[in-house]
Amino acid sequence: MANNKVSQDTGDLKLDRVSKHYGDFCAVDDLSLIVPDGSFFALLGPSGCGKTTTLRMIAGLEEPSAGTISIGDTDITTQKSYRRNVNTVFQNYALFPHLTIFENIAFGLRRRGVKDVKSEVESALNLVEMAHLAERKPNQLSGGQQQRIAVARAIVNRPEVLLLDEPLGALDLKLRRQMQIELKRIQTEVGITFIHVTHDQEEAMTMADTIAVMNQGKIEQMGSATDLYEAPKTAFVANFLGQCNLIKGKITSRAGDKATVTAKGLTFEVPLSRVATSNDSVFLGVRPEKLRLDDTGVNSIKNCVVTDRSFVGTSTQYLVRAPWDLELVVFEQNDEGLHDLRVGDTVSLEWDPEHTFALDGAGDINAGADLDDEE
Repeated sequence: MANNKVSQDTGDLKLDRVSKHYGDFCAVDDLSLIVPDGSFFALLGPSGCGKTTTLRMIAGLEEPSAGTISIGDTDITTQKSYRRNVNTVFQNYALFPHLTIFENIAFGLRRRGVKDVKSEVESALNLVEMAHLAERKPNQLSGGQQQRIAVARAIVNRPEVLLLDEPLGALDLKLRRQMQIELKRIQTEVGITFIHVTHDQEEAMTMADTIAVMNQGKIEQMGSATDLYEAPKTAFVANFLGQCNLIKGKITSRAGDKATVTAKGLTFEVPLSRVATSNDSVFLGVRPEKLRLDDTGVNSIKNCVVTDRSFVGTSTQYLVRAPWDLELVVFEQNDEGLHDLRVGDTVSLEWDPEHTFALDGAGDINAGADLDDEE
Protein backbone atom coordinates (compact mmCIF):
# COMPACT_ATOMS: atom_id res chain seq x y z
CA MET A 1 0.00 0.00 0.00
CA ALA A 2 1.29 3.46 -0.89
CA ASN A 3 2.42 5.64 1.97
CA ASN A 4 0.26 8.80 1.81
CA LYS A 5 1.92 10.47 4.78
CA VAL A 6 2.78 14.07 3.97
CA SER A 7 6.28 15.26 4.83
CA GLN A 8 6.14 17.72 7.73
CA ASP A 9 9.54 19.30 7.14
CA THR A 10 9.66 23.02 7.63
CA GLY A 11 12.07 25.76 6.65
CA ASP A 12 13.03 27.86 3.66
CA LEU A 13 12.08 26.69 0.19
CA LYS A 14 15.22 26.36 -1.93
CA LEU A 15 15.61 25.91 -5.67
CA ASP A 16 19.19 25.13 -6.64
CA ARG A 17 20.10 25.42 -10.33
CA VAL A 18 16.71 24.14 -11.47
CA SER A 19 16.06 23.75 -15.20
CA LYS A 20 13.16 22.36 -17.19
CA HIS A 21 13.44 21.36 -20.84
CA TYR A 22 10.68 20.25 -23.20
CA GLY A 23 12.65 18.82 -26.09
CA ASP A 24 14.79 21.68 -27.41
CA PHE A 25 12.78 24.32 -25.55
CA CYS A 26 14.15 25.54 -22.21
CA ALA A 27 11.22 26.73 -20.06
CA VAL A 28 13.26 27.32 -16.88
CA ASP A 29 16.98 27.98 -17.19
CA ASP A 30 19.37 27.27 -14.28
CA LEU A 31 17.17 29.00 -11.71
CA SER A 32 18.30 29.37 -8.08
CA LEU A 33 16.39 31.12 -5.32
CA ILE A 34 15.57 30.91 -1.63
CA VAL A 35 12.06 31.70 -0.38
CA PRO A 36 12.26 32.46 3.37
CA ASP A 37 9.96 30.44 5.61
CA GLY A 38 6.73 32.33 6.34
CA SER A 39 7.17 34.97 3.62
CA PHE A 40 4.89 36.14 0.79
CA PHE A 41 6.87 35.62 -2.41
CA ALA A 42 5.79 36.46 -5.97
CA LEU A 43 7.00 35.08 -9.29
CA LEU A 44 6.17 37.86 -11.76
CA GLY A 45 6.55 37.87 -15.50
CA PRO A 46 4.83 37.80 -18.89
CA SER A 47 3.28 34.76 -20.52
CA GLY A 48 5.88 32.12 -21.34
CA CYS A 49 8.56 33.37 -18.93
CA GLY A 50 8.69 30.11 -16.96
CA LYS A 51 6.90 31.15 -13.76
CA THR A 52 4.06 28.61 -13.98
CA THR A 53 6.50 25.83 -14.87
CA THR A 54 8.53 26.77 -11.78
CA LEU A 55 5.39 26.60 -9.63
CA ARG A 56 4.45 23.20 -11.08
CA MET A 57 7.90 21.84 -10.25
CA ILE A 58 7.55 23.06 -6.64
CA ALA A 59 4.10 21.41 -6.51
CA GLY A 60 5.42 18.11 -7.87
CA LEU A 61 3.32 18.31 -11.02
CA GLU A 62 6.48 18.52 -13.17
CA GLU A 63 9.92 17.04 -12.50
CA PRO A 64 12.99 19.24 -13.11
CA SER A 65 15.35 18.29 -15.93
CA ALA A 66 18.21 19.38 -13.65
CA GLY A 67 18.71 20.85 -10.18
CA THR A 68 17.14 20.28 -6.78
CA ILE A 69 14.17 21.59 -4.79
CA SER A 70 14.07 21.36 -1.01
CA ILE A 71 12.05 22.54 1.97
CA GLY A 72 14.30 23.00 4.97
CA ASP A 73 16.70 20.04 4.96
CA THR A 74 14.43 17.74 2.93
CA ASP A 75 15.02 17.23 -0.78
CA ILE A 76 11.59 17.05 -2.45
CA THR A 77 12.81 17.14 -6.08
CA THR A 78 11.42 13.72 -6.99
CA GLN A 79 8.84 13.36 -4.22
CA LYS A 80 5.27 12.66 -5.34
CA SER A 81 3.01 15.70 -5.16
CA TYR A 82 0.78 14.16 -2.48
CA ARG A 83 3.82 13.51 -0.27
CA ARG A 84 4.88 17.17 -0.27
CA ASN A 85 3.81 19.59 2.42
CA VAL A 86 2.60 21.86 -0.39
CA ASN A 87 -0.91 22.87 -1.52
CA THR A 88 -1.99 24.79 -4.61
CA VAL A 89 -4.82 27.27 -5.25
CA PHE A 90 -5.62 27.42 -8.96
CA GLN A 91 -7.27 30.20 -10.97
CA ASN A 92 -10.40 28.09 -11.50
CA TYR A 93 -10.55 27.20 -7.74
CA ALA A 94 -11.25 23.48 -8.49
CA LEU A 95 -13.98 23.19 -5.83
CA PHE A 96 -16.14 20.05 -5.82
CA PRO A 97 -19.56 21.20 -7.13
CA HIS A 98 -21.55 18.41 -5.43
CA LEU A 99 -20.14 19.06 -1.93
CA THR A 100 -21.11 21.81 0.51
CA ILE A 101 -18.53 24.44 1.36
CA PHE A 102 -17.98 22.72 4.72
CA GLU A 103 -17.32 19.37 3.02
CA ASN A 104 -15.08 20.98 0.37
CA ILE A 105 -12.83 22.30 3.12
CA ALA A 106 -13.05 19.06 5.14
CA PHE A 107 -12.10 16.91 2.14
CA GLY A 108 -8.33 17.04 2.64
CA LEU A 109 -8.63 16.48 6.38
CA ARG A 110 -10.83 13.41 5.94
CA ARG A 111 -8.46 12.05 3.29
CA ARG A 112 -5.63 12.31 5.82
CA GLY A 113 -7.67 10.36 8.35
CA VAL A 114 -8.61 13.25 10.63
CA LYS A 115 -11.72 12.14 12.54
CA ASP A 116 -12.94 15.39 14.14
CA VAL A 117 -12.84 17.97 11.35
CA LYS A 118 -15.47 20.39 12.67
CA SER A 119 -13.24 22.72 14.68
CA GLU A 120 -10.53 22.92 12.01
CA VAL A 121 -13.01 23.61 9.20
CA GLU A 122 -14.77 26.27 11.27
CA SER A 123 -11.43 27.89 12.06
CA ALA A 124 -10.53 28.00 8.34
CA LEU A 125 -13.96 29.43 7.45
CA ASN A 126 -13.60 32.12 10.11
CA LEU A 127 -10.15 33.03 8.79
CA VAL A 128 -11.58 33.80 5.34
CA GLU A 129 -14.75 35.32 6.86
CA MET A 130 -17.05 32.78 5.16
CA ALA A 131 -18.51 30.85 8.16
CA HIS A 132 -22.06 31.87 7.20
CA LEU A 133 -21.76 30.04 3.86
CA ALA A 134 -20.76 26.61 5.23
CA GLU A 135 -23.86 24.77 3.96
CA ARG A 136 -24.00 26.29 0.49
CA LYS A 137 -22.73 24.70 -2.71
CA PRO A 138 -19.97 26.32 -4.81
CA ASN A 139 -22.40 27.36 -7.59
CA GLN A 140 -24.27 29.49 -5.04
CA LEU A 141 -21.16 31.60 -4.36
CA SER A 142 -19.66 34.55 -6.21
CA GLY A 143 -16.20 34.33 -7.76
CA GLY A 144 -14.62 36.16 -4.84
CA GLN A 145 -16.33 33.89 -2.32
CA GLN A 146 -15.21 30.78 -4.20
CA GLN A 147 -11.67 32.12 -4.21
CA ARG A 148 -11.71 32.50 -0.41
CA ILE A 149 -13.09 28.98 0.01
CA ALA A 150 -10.32 27.60 -2.21
CA VAL A 151 -7.75 29.32 0.02
CA ALA A 152 -9.49 27.96 3.17
CA ARG A 153 -9.48 24.43 1.74
CA ALA A 154 -5.74 24.67 1.11
CA ILE A 155 -4.84 26.31 4.42
CA VAL A 156 -6.84 23.88 6.58
CA ASN A 157 -4.23 21.22 5.76
CA ARG A 158 -1.50 23.46 7.22
CA PRO A 159 0.92 23.14 4.30
CA GLU A 160 4.43 24.49 4.70
CA VAL A 161 4.08 26.18 1.29
CA LEU A 162 0.91 27.45 -0.38
CA LEU A 163 1.17 27.98 -4.13
CA LEU A 164 -1.18 30.49 -5.76
CA ASP A 165 -1.43 30.12 -9.54
CA GLU A 166 -2.93 33.34 -10.94
CA PRO A 167 -5.61 33.07 -8.21
CA LEU A 168 -7.26 36.43 -8.92
CA GLY A 169 -7.27 36.26 -12.70
CA ALA A 170 -10.99 35.45 -13.01
CA LEU A 171 -12.15 38.34 -10.80
CA ASP A 172 -13.13 41.84 -11.88
CA LEU A 173 -10.77 44.73 -11.09
CA LYS A 174 -12.49 46.03 -7.94
CA LEU A 175 -12.86 42.57 -6.39
CA ARG A 176 -9.31 41.68 -7.39
CA ARG A 177 -7.98 44.65 -5.44
CA GLN A 178 -10.06 43.72 -2.40
CA MET A 179 -8.77 40.15 -2.55
CA GLN A 180 -5.16 41.34 -2.78
CA ILE A 181 -5.58 42.92 0.65
CA GLU A 182 -7.43 39.87 1.99
CA LEU A 183 -4.80 37.38 0.81
CA LYS A 184 -2.04 39.41 2.43
CA ARG A 185 -4.04 39.55 5.68
CA ILE A 186 -4.61 35.77 5.61
CA GLN A 187 -0.94 35.07 4.92
CA THR A 188 0.14 37.31 7.80
CA GLU A 189 -2.31 35.61 10.18
CA VAL A 190 -1.38 32.00 9.35
CA GLY A 191 2.34 32.56 8.76
CA ILE A 192 2.53 30.03 5.92
CA THR A 193 4.92 30.59 3.01
CA PHE A 194 2.88 31.89 0.06
CA ILE A 195 4.30 31.71 -3.47
CA HIS A 196 2.15 33.71 -5.84
CA VAL A 197 2.51 33.35 -9.62
CA THR A 198 1.14 36.30 -11.59
CA HIS A 199 1.62 38.44 -14.69
CA ASP A 200 -0.07 41.39 -12.92
CA GLN A 201 2.53 43.88 -11.65
CA GLU A 202 0.15 45.65 -9.26
CA GLU A 203 -0.91 42.33 -7.75
CA ALA A 204 2.69 41.34 -7.01
CA MET A 205 3.65 44.78 -5.69
CA THR A 206 0.59 45.00 -3.41
CA MET A 207 1.06 41.65 -1.69
CA ALA A 208 4.58 40.25 -1.88
CA ASP A 209 7.46 40.78 0.53
CA THR A 210 9.82 39.74 -2.27
CA ILE A 211 9.25 39.66 -6.03
CA ALA A 212 11.28 37.68 -8.56
CA VAL A 213 10.83 39.15 -12.06
CA MET A 214 11.19 36.34 -14.61
CA ASN A 215 12.04 36.60 -18.28
CA GLN A 216 12.79 33.75 -20.70
CA GLY A 217 13.25 31.17 -17.95
CA LYS A 218 15.59 33.27 -15.81
CA ILE A 219 15.23 35.71 -12.92
CA GLU A 220 16.02 39.21 -14.19
CA GLN A 221 15.96 40.77 -10.73
CA MET A 222 14.69 39.93 -7.27
CA GLY A 223 13.84 42.24 -4.38
CA SER A 224 11.09 44.22 -2.69
CA ALA A 225 8.53 46.10 -4.78
CA THR A 226 10.24 49.38 -3.82
CA ASP A 227 13.69 48.10 -4.84
CA LEU A 228 12.50 46.83 -8.20
CA TYR A 229 10.48 49.93 -9.03
CA GLU A 230 12.89 52.59 -7.79
CA ALA A 231 16.14 50.89 -8.79
CA PRO A 232 15.63 48.44 -11.67
CA LYS A 233 18.78 46.72 -12.91
CA THR A 234 17.69 46.01 -16.50
CA ALA A 235 15.55 47.66 -19.16
CA PHE A 236 13.18 44.69 -18.97
CA VAL A 237 12.49 45.23 -15.27
CA ALA A 238 12.22 49.02 -15.71
CA ASN A 239 9.65 48.66 -18.49
CA PHE A 240 7.73 45.67 -17.16
CA LEU A 241 7.25 46.98 -13.63
CA GLY A 242 5.25 50.16 -14.31
CA GLN A 243 5.99 52.77 -16.95
CA CYS A 244 9.45 54.16 -17.49
CA ASN A 245 11.20 56.77 -19.63
CA LEU A 246 14.51 55.53 -21.04
CA ILE A 247 16.95 57.72 -22.97
CA LYS A 248 20.00 56.36 -24.82
CA GLY A 249 23.17 58.02 -23.52
CA LYS A 250 26.85 57.66 -22.66
CA ILE A 251 28.70 58.00 -19.37
CA THR A 252 31.47 60.55 -19.84
CA SER A 253 32.80 60.56 -16.28
CA ARG A 254 32.52 58.77 -12.96
CA ALA A 255 33.77 61.03 -10.18
CA GLY A 256 33.05 61.06 -6.47
CA ASP A 257 29.57 59.67 -5.92
CA LYS A 258 28.08 60.58 -9.30
CA ALA A 259 28.27 59.75 -12.98
CA THR A 260 27.83 62.27 -15.76
CA VAL A 261 25.81 61.12 -18.77
CA THR A 262 25.50 62.88 -22.11
CA ALA A 263 22.50 62.28 -24.34
CA LYS A 264 21.39 64.21 -27.42
CA GLY A 265 23.81 67.01 -26.58
CA LEU A 266 22.50 67.40 -23.03
CA THR A 267 24.23 66.54 -19.75
CA PHE A 268 22.62 64.62 -16.88
CA GLU A 269 23.78 63.47 -13.45
CA VAL A 270 23.19 60.02 -11.92
CA PRO A 271 24.28 58.79 -8.45
CA LEU A 272 26.92 56.11 -8.94
CA SER A 273 24.92 53.88 -6.60
CA ARG A 274 22.13 53.92 -9.20
CA VAL A 275 24.33 52.96 -12.17
CA ALA A 276 23.64 49.27 -12.84
CA THR A 277 26.40 48.65 -15.39
CA SER A 278 30.15 49.02 -15.87
CA ASN A 279 29.58 49.91 -19.53
CA ASP A 280 29.66 53.53 -20.66
CA SER A 281 26.77 52.99 -23.07
CA VAL A 282 23.63 53.34 -20.94
CA PHE A 283 19.90 53.84 -20.89
CA LEU A 284 19.14 56.81 -18.64
CA GLY A 285 15.92 56.08 -16.76
CA VAL A 286 13.33 58.13 -14.87
CA ARG A 287 9.78 57.22 -13.81
CA PRO A 288 6.90 59.39 -15.14
CA GLU A 289 5.82 60.66 -11.70
CA LYS A 290 9.38 61.90 -10.97
CA LEU A 291 9.29 64.32 -13.91
CA ARG A 292 8.24 67.92 -13.29
CA LEU A 293 7.01 70.44 -15.82
CA ASP A 294 9.76 72.94 -15.04
CA ASP A 295 13.30 73.78 -16.15
CA THR A 296 15.14 74.70 -12.96
CA GLY A 297 16.69 71.33 -12.09
CA VAL A 298 20.11 69.81 -12.79
CA ASN A 299 18.55 67.25 -15.13
CA SER A 300 16.32 69.13 -17.55
CA ILE A 301 15.11 69.11 -21.14
CA LYS A 302 13.85 72.37 -22.64
CA ASN A 303 11.64 73.08 -25.67
CA CYS A 304 9.42 70.00 -25.37
CA VAL A 305 5.91 69.84 -26.83
CA VAL A 306 2.78 68.29 -25.27
CA THR A 307 1.41 65.67 -27.71
CA ASP A 308 -1.29 64.06 -25.55
CA ARG A 309 -3.14 64.72 -22.28
CA SER A 310 -5.27 62.26 -20.28
CA PHE A 311 -7.13 62.94 -17.04
CA VAL A 312 -7.15 59.77 -14.89
CA GLY A 313 -8.60 60.99 -11.59
CA THR A 314 -5.68 61.21 -9.18
CA SER A 315 -3.30 62.42 -11.88
CA THR A 316 -3.07 63.88 -15.36
CA GLN A 317 -0.87 61.96 -17.76
CA TYR A 318 0.99 63.83 -20.46
CA LEU A 319 2.93 62.63 -23.47
CA VAL A 320 5.68 65.17 -24.11
CA ARG A 321 7.92 65.11 -27.20
CA ALA A 322 11.56 66.00 -26.61
CA PRO A 323 13.36 68.09 -29.26
CA TRP A 324 14.82 64.93 -30.80
CA ASP A 325 11.36 63.31 -31.27
CA LEU A 326 11.45 60.95 -28.27
CA GLU A 327 8.11 60.93 -26.42
CA LEU A 328 8.33 60.99 -22.64
CA VAL A 329 5.52 60.13 -20.22
CA VAL A 330 4.78 62.57 -17.37
CA PHE A 331 2.36 61.95 -14.48
CA GLU A 332 1.28 65.07 -12.59
CA GLN A 333 -0.79 64.80 -9.41
CA ASN A 334 -4.12 66.60 -9.58
CA ASP A 335 -3.54 68.98 -6.68
CA GLU A 336 -3.32 72.74 -6.25
CA GLY A 337 -0.12 73.01 -8.29
CA LEU A 338 -1.64 71.46 -11.42
CA HIS A 339 -0.50 72.81 -14.79
CA ASP A 340 -3.42 73.24 -17.18
CA LEU A 341 -1.55 72.26 -20.32
CA ARG A 342 -3.03 71.48 -23.71
CA VAL A 343 -1.78 69.56 -26.73
CA GLY A 344 0.68 71.74 -28.63
CA ASP A 345 1.91 73.70 -25.59
CA THR A 346 5.68 74.10 -25.20
CA VAL A 347 7.07 72.93 -21.85
CA SER A 348 10.32 72.07 -20.12
CA LEU A 349 10.95 68.93 -18.08
CA GLU A 350 13.23 68.45 -15.09
CA TRP A 351 13.86 65.85 -12.40
CA ASP A 352 16.20 65.20 -9.50
CA PRO A 353 19.45 63.26 -10.07
CA GLU A 354 18.58 60.93 -7.16
CA HIS A 355 15.48 59.79 -9.09
CA THR A 356 17.58 58.84 -12.13
CA PHE A 357 19.09 55.42 -12.84
CA ALA A 358 21.41 54.14 -15.57
CA LEU A 359 21.07 50.67 -17.12
CA ASP A 360 23.22 48.71 -19.54
CA GLY A 361 22.70 50.29 -22.95
CA ALA A 362 23.75 47.20 -24.94
CA GLY A 363 20.33 45.55 -24.91
CA ASP A 364 16.86 46.40 -26.20
CA ILE A 365 15.58 49.73 -24.86
CA ASN A 366 11.98 48.46 -25.28
CA ALA A 367 12.51 45.10 -23.51
CA GLY A 368 9.56 44.37 -21.23
CA ALA A 369 7.35 47.07 -22.73
CA ASP A 370 4.10 46.36 -24.57
CA LEU A 371 4.12 42.70 -23.64
CA ASP A 372 0.89 40.78 -23.91
CA ASP A 373 -0.10 40.41 -20.24
CA GLU A 374 -2.79 37.83 -20.86
CA GLU A 375 -1.92 34.30 -19.81
